[in-house]
Amino acid sequence: MGNVSATQKTPVVTLMTRAGCPSCATAQTALEAILADYGLTLQVHDVDQLAGDGDPQPRAEYGDRVPVILLDGAEHGYWEVDEDRLRADLHARR
Repeated sequence: MGNVSATQKTPVVTLMTRAGCPSCATAQTALEAILADYGLTLQVHDVDQLAGDGDPQPRAEYGDRVPVILLDGAEHGYWEVDEDRLRADLHARR
């Protein structure tokens, strides 16, 4: 096993979603299965709930493209999960 840098952090995968979005539910199921292989937990944020709580930026940024997948805070994909790409990027962060 290679050396792990003290500054290396655990990857964070976030799903930007909204209630009543069938594609969001499909993406969440796929992401949870993928992340389980890496011992990671998916963070899920509803863009409409965030806006209602006073943070309109995520809805303005992602609302027309949900589901949106973020990896370490950067947009990784939207509408569908690109499993091969996500796995490659997660592996590169190990």
